[in-house]
Amino acid sequence: MDQKKIKKILAGKLTAAFAWILISLLSAVAFCAPPQEEAKISSFGEYKGYSVAAYDSWVRDSLYLTMRDGVRIAIDVLRPAKGGKPAGEKLPVIWSHTRYRRATLRDGKIYSVVDSPLYQSFITHGYILANADVRGSGASFSAWKGIFTPEESRDAHEITEWLASQPWSDGNVGMFGGSYLGITQLMAASTRPPHLKAIFPLVALFDLYGIAFHNGVFFDDFIRTWSDLTDELDKTPGAAPVNGEDAEALLKAALEEHAGNRRLVDIMLPLRFRDSRDEATGARPYSDWHPAGFIKEINEAGIPMYVWGGWFDSFTKDGVLIFRNFAVPKRLVMGAWSHSPRDPEIGREEFTLAITEALRWFDYWLKGIPNGIMDEPPVRYHLMKAQKQNEWRTAEEWPVRDAAAVPYYFGSGPSGSVASVNDGVLGTGIPAGGAGPDEYRVDYSTTSGKTSRWDNAVGGGFGYGDMSENDRKGLTYTTPPLAEDLNVTGHPVIHLWVSSTAEDGDFFVYLEEVDQAGVSHYVSEGSIKASHRALSEPSYDNLGLPFHRSYAEDARPLKPGRPAELVFDLQPTSNLFEAGNRLRVTVVGADADNATPLSQDPPPTMKLYREKKRASYVSLPVVGAKPGEPAVGEKGFSLVIALLLVVIVILVIVFSFWMRRRFAKRQ
Repeated sequence: MDQKKIKKILAGKLTAAFAWILISLLSAVAFCAPPQEEAKISSFGEYKGYSVAAYDSWVRDSLYLTMRDGVRIAIDVLRPAKGGKPAGEKLPVIWSHTRYRRATLRDGKIYSVVDSPLYQSFITHGYILANADVRGSGASFSAWKGIFTPEESRDAHEITEWLASQPWSDGNVGMFGGSYLGITQLMAASTRPPHLKAIFPLVALFDLYGIAFHNGVFFDDFIRTWSDLTDELDKTPGAAPVNGEDAEALLKAALEEHAGNRRLVDIMLPLRFRDSRDEATGARPYSDWHPAGFIKEINEAGIPMYVWGGWFDSFTKDGVLIFRNFAVPKRLVMGAWSHSPRDPEIGREEFTLAITEALRWFDYWLKGIPNGIMDEPPVRYHLMKAQKQNEWRTAEEWPVRDAAAVPYYFGSGPSGSVASVNDGVLGTGIPAGGAGPDEYRVDYSTTSGKTSRWDNAVGGGFGYGDMSENDRKGLTYTTPPLAEDLNVTGHPVIHLWVSSTAEDGDFFVYLEEVDQAGVSHYVSEGSIKASHRALSEPSYDNLGLPFHRSYAEDARPLKPGRPAELVFDLQPTSNLFEAGNRLRVTVVGADADNATPLSQDPPPTMKLYREKKRASYVSLPVVGAKPGEPAVGEKGFSLVIALLLVVIVILVIVFSFWMRRRFAKRQ
């Protein structure tokens, strides 16, 4: 990757990482004002009168902690102060475990997350903050051997207990942060530290395999870019040293050990199956290096967690899987945002909400303040609408109870909405028995763009724009304009009957909303490598969705020309498809800017079947629909047809009666 691009993205990644550690964009005035009596309010996104901003500054200490195996971990501790004097009373601690430098040295000055005036709300409200470099990064010693390793998790256990034992700590410890810093919270919980009382993981993953390989499809851009960014962090100056006379010498020694760091892409590329073993460590990363491998341990720990996700995050499904699989006191928020807090689409709302909710959460669990947060519905999510007029909804569980699966079948066109390869239609009517397949020669230039949810997760921009250009290069299936709004909330599932001239192939499916101007808006997506199509029982609660174990022994090449069924879920969503707009499903064979293509020359030709015997369709979770009934959006259209038929029947009866009377008079 171009060095200028790396540095540009790296700057963004560091900014995003720091922002996620304690999402800091609240008003400094609001949190630093002198304490005063005010009405008590505690509700989602609003918090007053329960906790006061009693501190106006902080004091920083930076030191090494020696782990059980002798590795030294760099940690910063920031204690609340008044007028520069540290708090005399014992206080709870909130800390983060980061791969992106706990602090940065630039132009002789040390910068950390707390330098943001709006991030200081934890400090001013009486929380000690701590931030530690994971082993093999920042100023910590050792080499980075892999992502979320057991060694890293055991370090988190020791750090937690050390923080709880300090004379300035009251023994109540929480963790906070997003992305890598969210996942390390779950891994810390798996070690069951006695003093870890609550966590707040934002945009965290659950299943590592599902991030690197989407049902077997390798999303290399995400993995390669993350590898380049962390490699740049490890090889360039900037990590802040700890305090002390020998700080520079220690930092130099630590950086020398980082020369043994591994690149994530080099680790993941050979591990194409869920049961693959990492030769360097002997570990099975998709069992040993992610939260999904420690469900029992995390449940036994019982640590309350507030799970924060986004409909356009790279880890969208992971957020709901975390919520579903851990039987602990918990809350789930799914908002209309992506992974990085630098995303301009997010605006200020997410920052404000996250920090407010974190204060409510930690006040309840670390300080014992009865603010009612656990009396509220456990699930809160954005129902997305056009022009970002999103609406917050609540639920008692996920998936929501009032959604039912409605199949939308692929059919022959034209829909008249797009000049795609086939311009097929999408509807709830079961296809006819003799409908022919749609033929498609794979176009390797198809892409979801360079500012996708996957790019945003590694510091890039976010925004899909009009998907029509991509649609024109693929197979599309589009509904007529909807007669009524259609609320799709949950996990869409795709059923594709396909054949190919090749023995394998990647299939990408996009769910889109086409507005009345013809602009196609991205809603969700899913993908699968055909050889990974075998279905199996999941090792965790997969919400009843199709699960592909993807062991080496499960691989099943296609037999050229013979139809096979591919069944997989798309990323969950909550989207209101508006009356007058259309639903569209687009099927292509490549995502050039995000996933390694199965390049074959000449490109293979595939057929997509859509007859009654081999029906291809998308099953949509429609709120308000009943199983076996048309979806709300088409029910209105069906009702119009039914009323017209009734009117016609009445007219026929009246006409028949009139003709009889006229005939009788003539007699």
